[in-house]
Amino acid sequence: MLGKLARQHDPNVLVGFDHADDAGVYLIAPDQALVQTVDFFTPVVDDPYTFGQIAATNALSDVYAMGGKPLTSLALVCFPDKADLAILERILAGGLSKMIEAGCTVIGGHSIRDEETKFGYSVTGVVHPKKILANAGAKPGDSLVFTKALGTGVISTAIKKGKAEPAWIDAAISSMTTLNKRAAEVIVGASIATAHVGPGLRPGQVEQRSTAAPQQPVSGRPFTVNAMTDVTGFGLIGHAREMLLASNVSICISAAKVPLLSGALECVRAGYIPGGLKNNRDFAECLVEYDDGVAEDVKALLFDPQTAGGLLISTPDGLSLTKALRDAGIAAVEIGQVLPQSKRRIRVSR
Repeated sequence: MLGKLARQHDPNVLVGFDHADDAGVYLIAPDQALVQTVDFFTPVVDDPYTFGQIAATNALSDVYAMGGKPLTSLALVCFPDKADLAILERILAGGLSKMIEAGCTVIGGHSIRDEETKFGYSVTGVVHPKKILANAGAKPGDSLVFTKALGTGVISTAIKKGKAEPAWIDAAISSMTTLNKRAAEVIVGASIATAHVGPGLRPGQVEQRSTAAPQQPVSGRPFTVNAMTDVTGFGLIGHAREMLLASNVSICISAAKVPLLSGALECVRAGYIPGGLKNNRDFAECLVEYDDGVAEDVKALLFDPQTAGGLLISTPDGLSLTKALRDAGIAAVEIGQVLPQSKRRIRVSR
């Protein structure tokens, strides 16, 4: 809808909505730009505190996906008039715990009465204007590296139906509450001060532990990253589509290499398919060609809408970056390659 509106011409807008990127970027100084994003949604798990953590993790991810550092956030709350305010307090506490972990200060917010609970954040960060990691710029020969497993959408649907097994829920929650902060630090070659929830502390209380290392100059990034995005509501194929269209390339994804959460395949086979998955498939599958032998359940998961999903990275340093991410405790995997642009925009091989 934004594309139908009159365009504003501001030379300081480095990344706007016309780029279909993860966040907007606005130049404020020769060596500094703001990264701005907003995201909120309805509960995907039953526990209010965990829901708050997931919402915060998801909102922060867009800043990390641009190569930025989150600074401040504003909470967005929709909450039923007659609901128990203790639930809202737990949601806010969960979100705050992740904002503290990210070193991002909550400075306010806005709430309205609504029949359905919704929660999220508007997040502002900073990035060097010459080191923005946009979704454009992928080059033929690059590897595609992915930092999380797929399946949060179908597992969340199973949770809503009361059909999810405890192991599936645990795997999905662990993924959705893991910040992309550490992965971003490996990619940009710098460490950011963080806060640690220590033993014996209640959720929302933190023990401050600085892990800050001297900030490297912007030219000191250890890996070449030509393009990056986070995989969220449009699914892996949907966000890969944005990257390849912005970069004028084609891609090949190896279905066997794409990591899947425990229970994801079982959820697809049982028919726990979210509406977003169907919408993603209707929208983007026209660009996809499958090799013989790619399983139908895996095809579906390539379109599964993710909450707080992983980073999809286009890099010529696939082997070394994947190793560095794994050494940092991130289960990164090379899942495909970038190819010269051709009629077949997305090939999914076995």
